[in-house]
Amino acid sequence: MVQEQITDVIRINARKTDVFDIFDFKHYIGPNPYLDTGALVFDFSLTEYRSPLAIEDYVSIISDRYPHLGKQTYPSHAHLFARVVSEVGKLDMGLHLNRWSVKPYDDFVRISVQSLHERTTRAVVYFVWDWFEAITQDEDFLFDDQLVRLQNRYRISVYGGPTVYALLRTAYEKGIPAFYLWEEGLMQYGHGKKLVRGVATTFDSDSHLDSEFTTRKDDCKAFLKALGFPVPEGDIVISEKEALAVARDIGYPVAIKPVVGHKGIGVTADVQDAKELVSAYNRAVAAIPEDQPIRIIVENSISGADFRLLCVNGKFVAATERRPASIVGDGYSTIDELIRRENRKPARLDSPTSPMSKIQIDEAMELCLEEKGLSLNSVINKDRIVQLRKVANLSAGGMSIDATPGVHHDNIILAQDIAQHFRLTCIGIDVITKSLSESWKSGNFAILEINSAPGILMHFNPAVGESVDVPAHILETFFESGKDARIPIITFNKISVPELQATIDHILLQHPEWTIGAVCREGVFVNRSAKVLNKDYNSNVQILLRHPKLDLLIAEYTGHILEEEGMFYQGSNMVVLDNPSETEMTLMRDVFDGSTVVIRKGNDISIRSKGLIEDYSLGEEEPFTRVYLKEIGTIL
Repeated sequence: MVQEQITDVIRINARKTDVFDIFDFKHYIGPNPYLDTGALVFDFSLTEYRSPLAIEDYVSIISDRYPHLGKQTYPSHAHLFARVVSEVGKLDMGLHLNRWSVKPYDDFVRISVQSLHERTTRAVVYFVWDWFEAITQDEDFLFDDQLVRLQNRYRISVYGGPTVYALLRTAYEKGIPAFYLWEEGLMQYGHGKKLVRGVATTFDSDSHLDSEFTTRKDDCKAFLKALGFPVPEGDIVISEKEALAVARDIGYPVAIKPVVGHKGIGVTADVQDAKELVSAYNRAVAAIPEDQPIRIIVENSISGADFRLLCVNGKFVAATERRPASIVGDGYSTIDELIRRENRKPARLDSPTSPMSKIQIDEAMELCLEEKGLSLNSVINKDRIVQLRKVANLSAGGMSIDATPGVHHDNIILAQDIAQHFRLTCIGIDVITKSLSESWKSGNFAILEINSAPGILMHFNPAVGESVDVPAHILETFFESGKDARIPIITFNKISVPELQATIDHILLQHPEWTIGAVCREGVFVNRSAKVLNKDYNSNVQILLRHPKLDLLIAEYTGHILEEEGMFYQGSNMVVLDNPSETEMTLMRDVFDGSTVVIRKGNDISIRSKGLIEDYSLGEEEPFTRVYLKEIGTIL
């Protein structure tokens, strides 16, 4: 629906055939006057060109897709529209976006829906608008095709990675502040001196030396061998000729993989002869980054299943068996057709929450089939299972099976012994063995490699078995609760620079060792030192909360800032309101338990603290600053 330049106040974005109109979009990254969380806010109205259908007519069609929406009642078309936007916004991925509100005005209704990624949420709103108009005009609507486009839009966003999203959602549920640092390409959890920054499962507290060491598979293998742990026999080669020589020396079958690599890219297991080795060697070389030298590992290929042991903060938390992608024949379909059918299953949505990725067709798969005397055009007998790869690469369509409950205690000790030699928050240990229920000491057990940035979806949402809440284990390494991730915050609806500096001085008298960040419309300060004031107000707030030494934040949020940008953070330990507007009164909405709220209206003072309310009037010549400075001690 293309915006038209018109003067008709009835229609802004709508076409002449449309019943509904949406306009005046605004995206808030945090709490705002309409929702206490990040939200997309827009206005909704009827165009009056034609009448809408009855609400029940829309519900009857919408409930075919979302049956639970048919069991609810809706006071207006706007309420139904908001509810459907909220539901579609989950993208059939189970995203945690379920907050919405409707606020009526004289000529329109303002709708607010919880949002994480602005572009995706805005596209969802237009998607639902098109759906409603198609229902009105009794036209076909390609729901599934358009939903896939929305899913892809979200998947390529910074929040679309399964590990990032799992941690972000868990932080949200635990009340741990989390936001993306665009300039740095990092997620931040917590505020000020409590903060932790990282990418996926690597964090700023990790040793970059240890992380780099795990990528040097040859040196890491030698280290594990020195610890007395089982590693496959083999060597590093730099040419095809050397690879053939090592394979002859140690004996087939062998495994081939690049020294520098991840996600199983360029890895080939169970190489049976020289012909296979040449192909495997070339795949390993192709997987090496251009700026890296050619260094290939050739080692014994151990028979057994592929397992990942995961440790967090030196402690074993989960184990997963990884099986290569496979298909089951039906007696009439080709392998290619079976793969395409398998890839259409909801479990293979390839989203941040789906347990399996789509099966990838590539040279490695075709070679694996060729060794079985098959091709993508082969028809497979009914119920015959065909393994499509030698390597259990989950990103290429492999299956994850939770193996945590039955792990032998010797194997748990082995995993923890390895993890505790590295200053890394998360560490994944890839092993091959027939069963994790048998001790590694009994033989037929080999450590394949160490991962310093392991993915966690395989444990959190396995294709088979119970979920292990790995994101909670990770965040609890840094924060026992949401409260432990926060520094005290004092929020004003208005405060001048002199009053701000007086407040800073008052706190520093009690805590001279503290670093205090403060921002108002007229300036940014760290203690008494003035800093650069950005035009984008919330950028100032973010920069202060990103300060790793900050003990406390003081921030001004006027009604104008709340309407234009919303708040960057959620929750205050103290709110000070000086003759507040209706919009500014929303600052009280997000205070924490045990917080203090001071409100001045004229000369009347109301103080709310720890469940108690005290009302009185200011004395003659008594400044308001005396009131709130006295109360600051209640939150420090």
